[in-house]
Amino acid sequence: MMNSVSESFKSNPIQLNRIIPLDFNAVPEVPDSHTWIQSTDDPPFDPFAAESVPVIDLTQPDAVLLTRHACEQWGVFQLTNHGIPIDLLTELEFQTRHLFSLPLDQKLRAIRSPEGCTGYGLPRISTFFPKLMWSEGFSIMGSPVEHCSQLWPHDHAKFCEVMEEYQREIKDLTERILGLMLRSMGLTREDVEWLKPREGSKLPQGLLHLNSYPVCPDPSRAMGLAPHTDSSLLTLLYQSSTTGLQVHSENVGWVPVHPIPGALVVNIGDLMHILSNSRFKSPTHQVLVNKTRHRISIAYFYGPPGDVKISPSMTLIDHKHPALYRPVTWKEYLDAKAMHFNKALASIRNDVHIAH
Repeated sequence: MMNSVSESFKSNPIQLNRIIPLDFNAVPEVPDSHTWIQSTDDPPFDPFAAESVPVIDLTQPDAVLLTRHACEQWGVFQLTNHGIPIDLLTELEFQTRHLFSLPLDQKLRAIRSPEGCTGYGLPRISTFFPKLMWSEGFSIMGSPVEHCSQLWPHDHAKFCEVMEEYQREIKDLTERILGLMLRSMGLTREDVEWLKPREGSKLPQGLLHLNSYPVCPDPSRAMGLAPHTDSSLLTLLYQSSTTGLQVHSENVGWVPVHPIPGALVVNIGDLMHILSNSRFKSPTHQVLVNKTRHRISIAYFYGPPGDVKISPSMTLIDHKHPALYRPVTWKEYLDAKAMHFNKALASIRNDVHIAH
């Protein structure tokens, strides 16, 4: 299945030593290859700080207004009453833990290729950092049966069934949330050309990524997932009950996104930041690791059809608010991210004077 993600990854292969994870069960301490020096640029972390990521009940009458505020102020919120059955989320976590509990040599049977985007391996952003991260992942587009038949030659049907069902459910929910966000900016689906279904038109694209953050002997010297923004339009994340995800706030530094049972984390991606003409934030986030608990999360990255160029919506542009970014396809943006990483947005910014 070739889409923008797989096309970009094929164009930007990475070294195998940046794909194969550590055997976390076999190391009694954090090796030098995984030792991070914590940044001192931010204010000291206060676990009791009053700041917290907004929580939105999708059934609330003012959900549109709350969504706009959360996207403008934070770029992230937690979503409750979203309609995805709790039984499915429970089974999703169970199957994800089952996969990551396999011995490393068995997981390596499904290792991601240097130019591939599916299968087992380290976070792709590992290439931009001198140290490796205390995490492992497994990426899926559509059916995972090819990789899973390598992991479990005779017993992969249930895993595949759960992953495929979740992808269908989460895609539908993501598109509902996208509609909510558009309405919150005063836009309709008619204002976004590629959302209008037409015969022969390409479909939006999604990538499911399972994340594992194993127990770490010294969390103060390790990093689960380094600071970054997402390249997608939207990312929806299910996280297990162990805290680790943090979002950066300009006012207070890193703010933890404490898990709420059954909730999903909704995260604005760089492409939505572009579509909103920078009105919605694409937040920098990271994941810390834990000394006693194995953290699991499942991220769904949603992007536009491969032939669609994303640019600031015309409805949001006037003489006081010029278009800040040039149009890009998801592949073009992923290519820019592969080259510039956290400066990718700046690399496609229009050279304009912004009136105050």
